[in-house]
Amino acid sequence: MSRWGRKNVKKTPEVIRTVTEGLKSLYRKKLLPLEQYYGFHDFHSPSLEDADFDNKPMVLVVGQYSTGKTTFVKYLLEQDIPGSRVGPEPTTDCFTAIMHGEVEGVIPGNALIVDPNKPFRKLNPFGNTFLNRFQCAQIPNQVLESISIIDTPGILSGAKQRVSRGETSAKGYDFPAVLRWFAERVDRIILLFDAHKLEISDEFSEAIGALKGNEEKLRVVLNKADMVDTQQLMRVYGALMWSLGKVFGTPEVLRVYIGSFWSEPLLVADNRKLFELEEEDLFADIQNLPRNAALRKLNDLVKRARLVRVHAHIISHLKQEMPLFRKDNKKKNLIYQLPEQLLVHDFTKFKTLKPNLMVALDELLSSDIAKLMPLLRQEELEAGDQLGVQGGAFLGTRAGPFMEGDPFAALENGAGEGGGDEDEDWVVTKDKPKYDEIFYNLAPNEGKLSGTKAKDWMVSTRLPNSVLGRIWKLSDVDRDGMLDDEEFALASHLIEVKLEGHGLPPELPMHLVPPSKRRQKGSDA
Repeated sequence: MSRWGRKNVKKTPEVIRTVTEGLKSLYRKKLLPLEQYYGFHDFHSPSLEDADFDNKPMVLVVGQYSTGKTTFVKYLLEQDIPGSRVGPEPTTDCFTAIMHGEVEGVIPGNALIVDPNKPFRKLNPFGNTFLNRFQCAQIPNQVLESISIIDTPGILSGAKQRVSRGETSAKGYDFPAVLRWFAERVDRIILLFDAHKLEISDEFSEAIGALKGNEEKLRVVLNKADMVDTQQLMRVYGALMWSLGKVFGTPEVLRVYIGSFWSEPLLVADNRKLFELEEEDLFADIQNLPRNAALRKLNDLVKRARLVRVHAHIISHLKQEMPLFRKDNKKKNLIYQLPEQLLVHDFTKFKTLKPNLMVALDELLSSDIAKLMPLLRQEELEAGDQLGVQGGAFLGTRAGPFMEGDPFAALENGAGEGGGDEDEDWVVTKDKPKYDEIFYNLAPNEGKLSGTKAKDWMVSTRLPNSVLGRIWKLSDVDRDGMLDDEEFALASHLIEVKLEGHGLPPELPMHLVPPSKRRQKGSDA
């Protein structure tokens, strides 16, 4: 082809089908060249990769030791996490990314950062000490099909914190910097406090400081609130708000969710209704993360672009102000109110403003992002009918009489049809006389207890509503919104199983299905 012909070849415009594709394209073409030219990655966060745009929404769980972080995660998943341990002493000593996987297992940090499909490759600069304390727990869990969760080490106080993180040695890692790295990339940050442990140490204050700039992602949880009565809870809440006001230094009040996020009976059940409403609000917020993921990525890219623009102007100004002689004194004067890390750099090697790069950045902020907004609204409309995060504790909050509004609209058909022998003995039979006595004392109507009557009795066990909701879902085998004597006996049996510390099955196995319901299933088949 002639030279003249090549000049007149028109480029085919890139077709953007999703907001995520558009953000990746804008970043690679207009923002990344500017970051590389002005050394943005040497001063701020590393460059973004495709996995940072494509990954599921992530939730970062932060708090002092023994505030219930790992227990909170287990409560959401209703499943144990490989490699985790729970206790009153500091037990979580590493960052754990809890993600979905078909096979349960743990991936160590050094192997994790070389996986191009996971958004952790840029954690390598934090060094081997950090990578030895970073892992990914993969488990087949329905909740993790929609989100991933990052569990963090419990933050101690004083010298213990510095020694335990290795900060006094040359091989330590910068804990606040790692928190900041995650905070920039996650969709939600859950900051946990214990009702009996409200003090904010210098180390914890420094960790909270690493989260600044991401306040819109932050949700504060006052955990273990069932360990105090109503009067004490009011004082604890006031003290927490006062402490948070000092640390964040903003006039805006942070939303604090109050509750007891574990599967055990409430110690003080006076505030049960409050805990139910607070848990419902927090769960709704987490459930909406997949719907709002594209908007969060767009918002974070705009924040990053503005930071890059400020960085470019500062670097250019420092370059222009450097004299030919007495450079060290001038350097100290120039960065008097800037970070000390600038001292190690040679200002003469900095770059001046490059007009075409700055024009591209201005286009990104003024028009390119705006062009993605119709696509974003279309995706939001399409996602409006989606249920969001499903599984785990999110199922129990919408089951039977434990769901606000229409009590039985959310029940699914077909649960409890596990395989097995129809003639297999029913394990509840030996305790059924005991359960029958309770059943008939509750005055059933035509042999069945209404959802309201059954709920009043089930709530007396002090188990959380999410757990009782799952028990109702498993027990109401015929899905009529009521419990007959066999179904009530089954519910009572499952409650005792839970109170003894055992887990609940995701679906009802055949040996737990009441005998009359097995016959119904056989005739239906």
